[in-house]
Amino acid sequence: MSWQSYVKEYQNYLRLERGLSENTITNYSFDIEKLITFLENNAIAETPLNITEETIQQFIYTIATNVNARSQARVISGLKSFFSFLVFEDYRKETPMELIEVPKTGRKLPDTLSTQEIDAIITAIDLSKNEGERNRAMLETLYSCGLRVSELISLKISDIFFEEGFIKVTGKGNKQRFVPLSKLTQKYITIYKNEVRNHLVIQKGYEDTLFLNRRGKQLTRAMVFTIIKNLAKKINLQKTISPHTFRHSFATHLLENGADLRSIQLMLGHESITTTEVYMHLDRKFLADVLEAYHPRK
Repeated sequence: MSWQSYVKEYQNYLRLERGLSENTITNYSFDIEKLITFLENNAIAETPLNITEETIQQFIYTIATNVNARSQARVISGLKSFFSFLVFEDYRKETPMELIEVPKTGRKLPDTLSTQEIDAIITAIDLSKNEGERNRAMLETLYSCGLRVSELISLKISDIFFEEGFIKVTGKGNKQRFVPLSKLTQKYITIYKNEVRNHLVIQKGYEDTLFLNRRGKQLTRAMVFTIIKNLAKKINLQKTISPHTFRHSFATHLLENGADLRSIQLMLGHESITTTEVYMHLDRKFLADVLEAYHPRK
């Protein structure tokens, strides 16, 4: 079989066995495509079944001249996953990635917004336009529930439980979790639903999708990015932000106000507490203030 045949099998495995999103599968596949391009450009005829550690190391050295350590680590991780799959399926006896070292990248701390900056962004929304009510409800939900952008745009009306004060979120790998929904966010969602969404001509298949575009279809990830980018520009915010910045801010503000890591982990839908622990490193001043206030030897 060709490289593409094995890649296709691998994609099906990620989709069916591991339940990964199409976006994640595309990213994994992109790493393998880089290796395939390298082999073609250098007239190397090795296949997924006989490619050697030396060839892969040569490939890693080549990309190291063009990308940073974090990108190298991501490519190596993608290739390790692919060759582990080939071993798992008995196509190979061992992986050629066994001795390939991942470069040390340090820990990148996510950008965050202050509560004042979040308020300024939401206040800048033009509520005289129909999409303004939608955008306010959308950003309030994004921030108050700590959602990923993919979770936000796929949120269903049937996933909202106003009486109980929760929303049901379907995250990575179709894993579901329940996240508290504040009264303020409930208020803005209700206004959007009753005053804007009810008047849209909703396309078939999107009847239960909460946030819709003017054509009555689900919003795209790119559209949410654009909305946030334009609002940041409108208030002259000197930060590069994205929908994920609201999620990071949600976790950081909870931690700063005394929430425990386990609760934050559950609300974010992190599989490992280690992923959530990055927020412990965000605000050094906050931690110093805690020490000053509560340590007996202050």
